[in-house]
Amino acid sequence: MEHYLMLRIAHAAAAGILALGLVIHGAALMYALWRCPGGVEKTVRLARRFSLPLLALLGVSLPVTGWWLTHWAEIPLGQFWLLTSILLLPLFVPFGLLLAGNLKRWQLHLASKQAVGVKQKVFALLWWLALLALVVAINALMGIKPL
Repeated sequence: MEHYLMLRIAHAAAAGILALGLVIHGAALMYALWRCPGGVEKTVRLARRFSLPLLALLGVSLPVTGWWLTHWAEIPLGQFWLLTSILLLPLFVPFGLLLAGNLKRWQLHLASKQAVGVKQKVFALLWWLALLALVVAINALMGIKPL
């Protein structure tokens, strides 16, 4: 298989898995929160231990594979869709760290058998929605590219 095609497939797969992973992550957390209150601690612990680091790794791989794609395709970096998606990618870091910190506080509250405040739940939902909106916007920008 040609290297460029293989990299395009890997880049598209990483973007798709990142979007799907965020949706599944949020759905599992909301299900555990409203349907199965006893399983919230386990869900938050698993999310912090496995899914958030994997999603962060996928998010970090996108700029690298995207740069290689533009380099091999000889696309000028001054195009609007490319510049906008490049400017959106660094926002993953603060929103991801905010979500991870919120889930850590949430896990500590649950471990000490304290009630989790509505404010923490709302902020976790907001950080998750911000990450999901970033993924959708970046995928939309990548979808409208002329290639």
